[in-house]
Amino acid sequence: MTELRFPENFLWGAATAAYQIEGAARDFGRGESIWDTFSRTPGKVYAGHTGDVACDHYHRYADDVALMAELGLQAYRFSVSWPRVQPDGSGPVNPRGLDFYDRLTDALLGRGIEPIVTLYHWDLPQTLQDRGGWTSRDTAEHFATYASAVYARLGDRVGTWTTLNEPWCSAYLGYGNGVHAPGVRDAGAAFTAVHHLLLAHGLAVQTLRAAGADRVGVTLNPADVRPADPDSAADAAAVRLVDGLHNRIFLDPLLVGGYPDDVREHVARIVEPTFVRDDDEKSIAAPIDLLGINYYAPTYVAGRPDGAGGGGAYPGTEGAVQFLDPVGPLTDMGWMIEPAGLTRLLERIATDYPAVPLLITENGGAFPDEPATDASTPVRDTDRIAYLDGHLRAAHEAIARGVDLRGYLVWSLLDNFEWAEGYRKRFGIVHVDYLTQRRTPKSSARWYQEVISRNGL
Repeated sequence: MTELRFPENFLWGAATAAYQIEGAARDFGRGESIWDTFSRTPGKVYAGHTGDVACDHYHRYADDVALMAELGLQAYRFSVSWPRVQPDGSGPVNPRGLDFYDRLTDALLGRGIEPIVTLYHWDLPQTLQDRGGWTSRDTAEHFATYASAVYARLGDRVGTWTTLNEPWCSAYLGYGNGVHAPGVRDAGAAFTAVHHLLLAHGLAVQTLRAAGADRVGVTLNPADVRPADPDSAADAAAVRLVDGLHNRIFLDPLLVGGYPDDVREHVARIVEPTFVRDDDEKSIAAPIDLLGINYYAPTYVAGRPDGAGGGGAYPGTEGAVQFLDPVGPLTDMGWMIEPAGLTRLLERIATDYPAVPLLITENGGAFPDEPATDASTPVRDTDRIAYLDGHLRAAHEAIARGVDLRGYLVWSLLDNFEWAEGYRKRFGIVHVDYLTQRRTPKSSARWYQEVISRNGL
């Protein structure tokens, strides 16, 4: 393959999320989150797995940061656990919770690694869920207060802040089809949650700006939606509908200033949008400095009157849109491997929403890798290396076509709790033995170390 070099100052790093790696679920004043409740509910998570211990990163963060430095990471994106900082989601702040992120931030900076903070990666305090969760406007306002508390402790050392991670998942998987916490199945609730998540983002951006934050953004998981038949008008209409529900319902209010008309009409057929108030869209559109992009696989659809709709994951598509089964090489999650989709997606966003720089905040693959019988030998995860190589080449192609892409954060640093899949799916470039908590860099970690050192492939 052709040797490629990325732009000077291109940022290389890795990403994780609090509930997936921290553990210490009941320690040091941490409150309950919706994922604590959901994972402890029989039948919700594979084999009854929970994040109670996870990778025990709370106690092992110093060793993990040393490993990041060994691999040459320039940046580390981590999320803050809202219930660790504010056990009830509002009211008193738990100083011991903030102390952990203080220590983590200092450890990163001491190794020359840039901390990138995500304020919300799905672990809503259970107390707020008991009051309605993201279907309640109050949750958005509490989020802004929480953001202020975290910034007050870390803002002197953290330069880049992202508010939400993948609100599509929080809203549609949490409140639409219920496969994620809090496990609600209600199309109207899903759309209500979309709006309040976006409002929470906008209010937090205003709060962070007022406090002096340098760079503020949000992370989405936009979809590269493709028609089964490029010449079919029905398939084109299906693409438009799914693109509206997955992409434009978030991108347009964030970056254009309001919801698209066709999306408004679709939502109004399902729920009366009384939750949208005057000036909400102005708040949501508070200017941002960075848009995080999480990409894993494309989405292929067809428009058919008897189609198998996306159900709660795409409310209102039932019986109208068929979501095609993935074909070709797949990851262990059953997701299609198509790096060209990343190039298309980055180009589309740069064309339609040109004002904001982009950062790949997650990209990676789960594969059924296991450690070799010799414990000193790393996992030889050649499939993961091929996946990452293909997607980095796709990202480079997007840059060559004029996309303002500033960096790449691999998902994930460590094998971890993969939400409803528990511990059976491994995304890490570092293998974790969950019984001993032993960390073993896989072949992909050493490969990525070389990519970073040469700033290219």
